[in-house]
Amino acid sequence: MTTFRELHAGQFVMPNAWDAGSAVLLAAAGFPAIATTSAGIAFSMAKGDHTLPDGAPAVSRDAMFDRVREITVASAVPVNGDLEDGYGAAPGRVAETIALAREAGLAGGNIEDYDGRELYDVELAVERIVAAREAAGSGFVLTARTDGQLLRTPASLADSIERANRFRAAGADCLYVPGVNDLETIRTLVREIDGPLNVVIGLGTSALTVADLQSAGVTRISLGGSIARAALGFIRRSAEELATKGTITFAADQIPQADLNALFARSSEGER
Repeated sequence: MTTFRELHAGQFVMPNAWDAGSAVLLAAAGFPAIATTSAGIAFSMAKGDHTLPDGAPAVSRDAMFDRVREITVASAVPVNGDLEDGYGAAPGRVAETIALAREAGLAGGNIEDYDGRELYDVELAVERIVAAREAAGSGFVLTARTDGQLLRTPASLADSIERANRFRAAGADCLYVPGVNDLETIRTLVREIDGPLNVVIGLGTSALTVADLQSAGVTRISLGGSIARAALGFIRRSAEELATKGTITFAADQIPQADLNALFARSSEGER
């Protein structure tokens, strides 16, 4: 199997799972790696992606890693972890989170420069990536995420690029600037950021495709919570149809039980 680090020398798509079952389905579709989604995991626990109004993660680090371990055990391919902001501002706290990520079987993970309210001061944000790199060791793929464009803060594109390059110099293996959804700006990121770039698709009304992004030079494509939200959308539409019409046309889209039994049986065999 190609290692997660080796995948970053080329181009690949990395969809996001929120539990063991979704991880098995995504891996079975042939993707070379998958990721977790903190939003999808939170939604599966009937929690928001972040608490209101303070913006802190709604799911504790312990609870998140309980789910992450279920996903890594079930997955036949490398798993990248959505590690929020490292679950604390202090560089030492981020290092602890990276150590937990390695123990949980993750092949890599993202660290954000956003605490749920505002971006971290850039100097502290760099210190946090340095601490994460030291804790990660050589095998773990560290992704540094800067959220200025996603948050629509006063941060300019140039500021986000500068942060990404400083994170790269601090030891990040991959860089991630969510919130950029037009192809020309993504080309600018690819050109100006000195390292592999992750771009998320499926947010908002963006119609970008895998082919679009790979032609622009993007290394890694993820989906965040998009598949989880789509699955929940299917549940809501199914419930509304049943409640208002009394029909179950939605059942035509289900995976046959025999197919799921066989798929999950093979997954369980692989765990032993």
